[in-house]
Amino acid sequence: MALLNNSFGSEAKPVVNPEATFTLPPLPYAYSALEPFIDKQTMEIHHTKHHQAYIDKLNKALAELKAGDFTLESICKNVSDYPVAVRNNGGGHYNHSMFWQIMKPNSGSVLSPSSANEPGGKIGEAITATFGPFSNFKTQFSEKALSIFGSGWTWLVLNKENKLVIGSTPNQDNPLMNVAEFKGKPILGLDVWEHAYYLKYQNKRAEYVNSWWNVVNWDEVSRRFEGK
Repeated sequence: MALLNNSFGSEAKPVVNPEATFTLPPLPYAYSALEPFIDKQTMEIHHTKHHQAYIDKLNKALAELKAGDFTLESICKNVSDYPVAVRNNGGGHYNHSMFWQIMKPNSGSVLSPSSANEPGGKIGEAITATFGPFSNFKTQFSEKALSIFGSGWTWLVLNKENKLVIGSTPNQDNPLMNVAEFKGKPILGLDVWEHAYYLKYQNKRAEYVNSWWNVVNWDEVSRRFEGK
């Protein structure tokens, strides 16, 4: 078995354990915690079935490789060196692991002081400086999510010039991948695969996207933005 590491942070170092595999990270909240915006059943299926399936298939694909010290981030950054199963399932694992963290129950925070769940702090200032009022950013991001044909993700990233940019990737690709047309350091990502919303919203993606803004965890987005 190749050396694996369950961490997806840039500071992670490989764990020397030939039996190690990627595992499903626990949610930082209960499955029902994001209601009424995202329902309990969707969260439970999304986490325990869809995300788990990506992990199982990723572990199987990596077990067939001969050597290497793997972190999830390094796999994404060098994904052209791997079989397509690693690209699809490694992307699925990275994307979902981030997705759970950048959401939280709608309880407000220091960086989200208003009932509208708008960001404060340095990330709020950077969004305003780049996009104008938060409402402008929210509209642009939402329109990008609604424009995806089929399945994919919409992202807010820091590009190589350290500027905030909105973009999308298809399927389970992400902006870390060296094969992606849209590249950068992800700090916010929205899953627009139908399995993320269909039980509650059916084909009404716009309603899902609009509701999702209520549970964005701006504290976590800020942490990623500031590189902490």
